[in-house]
Amino acid sequence: MSKVKMTPSEAMVEVLLQEGVKHVTGIVGSAFMDMLDLFPDAGIKFIPVRHEQTAAHMEDAFSRITGVAGVCTAQNGPGLTNMVTSVAAANMAHTPMVIIGPSAGSSTVGWDGFQECDTWNLFKPITKASLRVPHPSRAGDVLRTAFRIAYAERGPVFVDIPRDYLYGEVDEEIMPPYKYRALVPHGVADTEEIKRAAEMIYAAKKPVIISGRGVVDSDAFDEVKALAEYLTAPVALSYLHNDAFPADHPYWVGPIGYMGAKSAMLALKDSDLILAIGSRLSVFGTLPQYDINYFPDEAKIVQIDVNPKQIARKHPVDVALVGDAKKTAAALLESLKALGSKEVNAERVKEIEKLRADWDKEIEDLAMVPGNPMNPRRVLLELSRRMPENAILCTDIGNVASTANSYFRFTKPKKHIAALTFGNTGFAYPAGLGAKMASPEDPVVCIIGDGAWGMSLHEISTAIEHKLPVIACVFRNGAWCAEKKNQVDFFNSRFIGVDIPNPVSFVPVAKALGANGERIEKPEDIGPAFERALKSDVTTVLEFVVDGTQLAPPFRRDAFQMPTRYLDKYAHLDYRRWMQD
Repeated sequence: MSKVKMTPSEAMVEVLLQEGVKHVTGIVGSAFMDMLDLFPDAGIKFIPVRHEQTAAHMEDAFSRITGVAGVCTAQNGPGLTNMVTSVAAANMAHTPMVIIGPSAGSSTVGWDGFQECDTWNLFKPITKASLRVPHPSRAGDVLRTAFRIAYAERGPVFVDIPRDYLYGEVDEEIMPPYKYRALVPHGVADTEEIKRAAEMIYAAKKPVIISGRGVVDSDAFDEVKALAEYLTAPVALSYLHNDAFPADHPYWVGPIGYMGAKSAMLALKDSDLILAIGSRLSVFGTLPQYDINYFPDEAKIVQIDVNPKQIARKHPVDVALVGDAKKTAAALLESLKALGSKEVNAERVKEIEKLRADWDKEIEDLAMVPGNPMNPRRVLLELSRRMPENAILCTDIGNVASTANSYFRFTKPKKHIAALTFGNTGFAYPAGLGAKMASPEDPVVCIIGDGAWGMSLHEISTAIEHKLPVIACVFRNGAWCAEKKNQVDFFNSRFIGVDIPNPVSFVPVAKALGANGERIEKPEDIGPAFERALKSDVTTVLEFVVDGTQLAPPFRRDAFQMPTRYLDKYAHLDYRRWMQD
């Protein structure tokens, strides 16, 4: 196709159209207004939010569900610095995304001008790449490069363009994505390595599968099921990817990682081989939990991952299979079958059934312990029992949101959108809005503590404006309870900075912003309130008043030490003394 004359703004918008971008999220700014002016006629909807952090969280969730790279933008300087946290979260979540970041005019750089900030360097460590448009004629090319890297390396890419480079005349070729990037960037792993892995797995007596995000993204449920059934292998889920294998399958044993399932951890602890499919086996996601050092040192590990950088980062592997989870799992199964058939291991099936039954009983018993006014686990239990099969759950970070890891189960992929290992509070509700945009027919439910809600409740206005009826389940425990637990365990219950004053309800605030709201203080009211919210087509805030003394264990017990004090004025804080007292 021949080149045609256009402006750099037009060139960038045409790239967005070729990439199938239907909307861009952010807050209006003068720096990119020339490009913004083109959106309506191009058929691209601009989604305004109330805070720029929300924009990238929304696009993170949107991309995880649709597989399409989300796009967001903001004013140069403070608009983009407000987006840093959510872009960093998407980077650690391995979510394809493109951030169009206008900067100060090229002729004024270095003069500390209005809203000037070197965002190009700021975004470098929290993206797969931070690109800069070096000349107006390169605007389209650099944006195409951003999409190429976002899909190939699975993560956000930042595009810095001086605001004056959006103007002028350029000769540009409009081209479809297949001309500048691989539409299927990841193939099957090496054949010889697959054969070697198959021989190792075939010889294993107690193999366990860990199913991760790659299984979700590549739609590999059938392949993982087939492998599990061939091997009679329990299937654990990688940390906070609870939708990575159907919970109604008899070999499902639940998630590993913080507040995961003991059934999964005990299965792993007893295994002689781990087959990790689409999981990077992250450091935090494989730490000991419940005093169970469940990741076996002696077990062999076969790891499948699309990114060679993620192979053996924490746990040394015996066979590395670099490739698409679905294609590689299918090839691995064929290689296993070539070695011979396997009978269903009836004894192993009974072990799996017992692990599941014991864990189900334990978490139900914990939930039924009375609270004042309500045990947060009881609320989670009642909500989980009423979640529709097609519902999407967005979980924040914190004491209650993390405990949800034990309760919610999924039979379909792309139904659990979690804050993951970046662990920033204020994630769940903005992510819920993006999830609803991606899948408007499915109910979207968010689990949020009152601390995280304080960071995101203003986005009710965004939900109302764009008709996104997301259900916010806000747990009112009056504290930053994950940190409160640390002060209980390590600082003799000296509570500093953890209390969140609770003088009024969030419900009037929700109603003032145009949403429905209910405050629930009795266990028998949990289910009916949730069912009313599910039937409603209106943005709803359910405020559950729960006991702030019923706390989960610390996130990182290994990262703390008991305090030692040497100065006389702090001697009374020395743990050795108060332990003796």
